[in-house]
Amino acid sequence: MLPTLKLEKIVKIFPSKDKKVFKALNEISLTVYPGQISALVGPDGAGKTTLIRLCAGLLRANSGTILFQGKPFGPEQSAARAQIGYMPQKFGLYEDLMVEENLDLAAKLRGLPEDMKEERFERLLKMANLVPFRRRLAGALSGGMKQKLVLISTLIVPPSLLLLDEPTVGVDPLSRKELWEMLDELVSSSDLAAVVGTSYLDEAEKCSEVCLLFGGQALARGSPKALTALSEGRSFLAKPKINISPRVFQSWLMKNPATVDAVPQGGSVRLIVGEQGPSREALLKGASEISEIKAVKSRLEDSFLLLLKNKFKPSNSFAFLNSQTWALNPPRPKAKDGEGLDSDNVIETKGVWKFFGSFAAVKNVGFTVRRGEVFGLLGPNGAGKTTTFRLLCGLISSSRGEIKVAGVDASRSRREARKRLGYVAQKFSLYGDLTVKENLDFFAGVYGLKGREKKKRLEEIVEDFSLTQRLNQAANDLPGGYQKRLAMAVGLIHRPSVLFLDEPTSGADPLARREFWLRVSDLAESGVTIVVTTHFMEEAEYCDRLLIQDSGEALAWGAPDEIRERVLGANLEEATIEQAFIEIVRRSRIEKGPIEEAIN
Repeated sequence: MLPTLKLEKIVKIFPSKDKKVFKALNEISLTVYPGQISALVGPDGAGKTTLIRLCAGLLRANSGTILFQGKPFGPEQSAARAQIGYMPQKFGLYEDLMVEENLDLAAKLRGLPEDMKEERFERLLKMANLVPFRRRLAGALSGGMKQKLVLISTLIVPPSLLLLDEPTVGVDPLSRKELWEMLDELVSSSDLAAVVGTSYLDEAEKCSEVCLLFGGQALARGSPKALTALSEGRSFLAKPKINISPRVFQSWLMKNPATVDAVPQGGSVRLIVGEQGPSREALLKGASEISEIKAVKSRLEDSFLLLLKNKFKPSNSFAFLNSQTWALNPPRPKAKDGEGLDSDNVIETKGVWKFFGSFAAVKNVGFTVRRGEVFGLLGPNGAGKTTTFRLLCGLISSSRGEIKVAGVDASRSRREARKRLGYVAQKFSLYGDLTVKENLDFFAGVYGLKGREKKKRLEEIVEDFSLTQRLNQAANDLPGGYQKRLAMAVGLIHRPSVLFLDEPTSGADPLARREFWLRVSDLAESGVTIVVTTHFMEEAEYCDRLLIQDSGEALAWGAPDEIRERVLGANLEEATIEQAFIEIVRRSRIEKGPIEEAIN
């Protein structure tokens, strides 16, 4: 069979600011056949986007061969490029146009004949479950719906090759599932070939071939089955003894030299162990914290982490911190006039509503968050979790109800509440033209640090986040991992008692996410209360308790184990929080009937 796309020993070099050269891709080879999906997986800066842009004809390789349908391919082959559908990481919808107007514009740009438009629009809208939203402004769609609209706009004229760069970043599990169902249907029912760049290893497992990239080089390439075999016999499930949380147990396991990776799963911790040795044998035989350990089937993610950790050191992503200097035990806020917090709850909400005009984004929500707890807000795009998150942060006020954060009424005393809070936004929100040093200095002043106290705290935070070599670099010029690190440093510079994290690991690779959560766990153990939103359901396992929302309402609240068991039954080792999440939302929507999604 003639491959749709074939790359042989591709090299791509970019000039750098110091007049040296940066080799973004180093002799990469890839073959993509009709009716198949190939996945590109790797950490930030691995070369995924550069490779996809080369495949789209947007860049020219410095050396190597690219063949499209057996013929040489490059930017000048406009006829061949017309057969390629490309969905970039930052999609370009016209948000002030309606859904059908966006499709109409895509049809005109791609030369779809007028007499074919209506039939094509109907088919694609039906595939994406967007028929009811045909005349809605694109800007009023939820994140998952926008992604689906971009995808069907790319398919307005059926391509021979589909290129998708991180299509599900920031998308909830339901929308992610729908996007992959669409992609599977498209590829299986035609000769379409697809290349997908992704941070989700479970998505890569659905593909015919996987290429693991690091630093512009291919660490491994092959079928998911062949790559998964690389970690066979190295994966185990360890159960902690009673009264040890999976998050704390995971942190303990990671300190053992034999542990390559550990992640909470179903009330236990899934771990990958290294080669034979005394520490490995001691770990597998058990220790005082382990009540049971057994071998489990390896996954593609296990192999990915084994390969990646040989190359990718923690200092290149989220550096491990010295918790003694930054994770302090904050003083308990005192109650005033009997209206403050009790000894355990740092956040208390009761009967909270938020209206935007006549639309209720949050409906009668109430919950509490304890000191030192990691509390997760989960929900599909448009569920109301971001609005709830912003209410807790004091960024907006509630229409009705009570919210107390760190002993302060978050609606009436928003400025006072924010003094006790740290906030890390989903999108990079620092001053990009200022240097790292200038950003830290500015925000230290904003939070009221002065003189000797300010100087000492800045020294601590720079050392803890390994920012010394980046102090004079503009924030906009930092690599993605360092931008997240700087944002975290700013959020913690004033030693807040409550830290809010909004999609903190969106777009990050599994290794970076693991290291980030070890840091969060240490913070929680020091007494800092963490509230986090995330679309990575595996990260919900780190939370002590969860609130799952949809259509502004609270659907479930409790510990991950409690929610899984209540929804899926007692076999927690096999059940995942993602399965429980999807089932909870599905049941709620069946009971209520068809609903229209809206912005959080």
